[in-house]
Amino acid sequence: MADQLLSISGLSAGTEDKPILHDINLSVGAGETHVLMGPNGAGKSTLGHVIMGDASYQVTSGSIVFDGQDVTAQAADRRSLAGIFLSYQAPVEVPGVPLYSFLRTICQMRPELKTSARKFRERIARISDQLDLDESFLTRELNVGFSGGEKKKIEMLQLLLLRPKLAILDETDSGLDVDALAVVSRGIEAYRADCDGALLVITHNTRILERLSVDHAHVMVKGRLVAEGPASLIDEIDAQGFGRFEGAGEKAEA
Repeated sequence: MADQLLSISGLSAGTEDKPILHDINLSVGAGETHVLMGPNGAGKSTLGHVIMGDASYQVTSGSIVFDGQDVTAQAADRRSLAGIFLSYQAPVEVPGVPLYSFLRTICQMRPELKTSARKFRERIARISDQLDLDESFLTRELNVGFSGGEKKKIEMLQLLLLRPKLAILDETDSGLDVDALAVVSRGIEAYRADCDGALLVITHNTRILERLSVDHAHVMVKGRLVAEGPASLIDEIDAQGFGRFEGAGEKAEA
């Protein structure tokens, strides 16, 4: 059994005026791949943001323990330095900040990733080649003017560069064409092979899961985890949809 990396116990959270997550219990072992599925609006992305420490959401009960430390009250930057990574559905644009400078600064903040400028450039070049990413992107402002597929490639670049212990991928396949999806899938495979990190893949579409070896699948409906099981649960959902789970969410809500 894998050592427990992430342990979420009795977690409820939401915005100031709207509860979204209700009594979530979820554990992810080191090196495991978990998939979180559910219909649109189920609260999947909210869970990812709460794990990351997004200040837009407030935890009203429960705890989040990561790598043996209670991070429930920690800010997002502390969680990032501890080894949590979140790939956003819609990465934000940051005018005035060159991508290369952004990546270099982040790596210098992580003692285990510090290196000389020459070795850093070599590493960036290797990863860019893996992702079919033109190195000219490194001189551009972070995500400014990038297409959806280009933004996802940049996130895969960050994933492989930062080597987090836990990567939360939030709808990474959203809006991607076939070629971009193949590149992102290669990035995820490289992360699993080279970093041996844990994955929590949040999606309502099974396309991106076709090349992944999944350890556990979870279903969320109306902010509650209503089912979990092995990878075969994904095939069932792919064939039949979420219909049979929605009743469980309504019952829990009542």
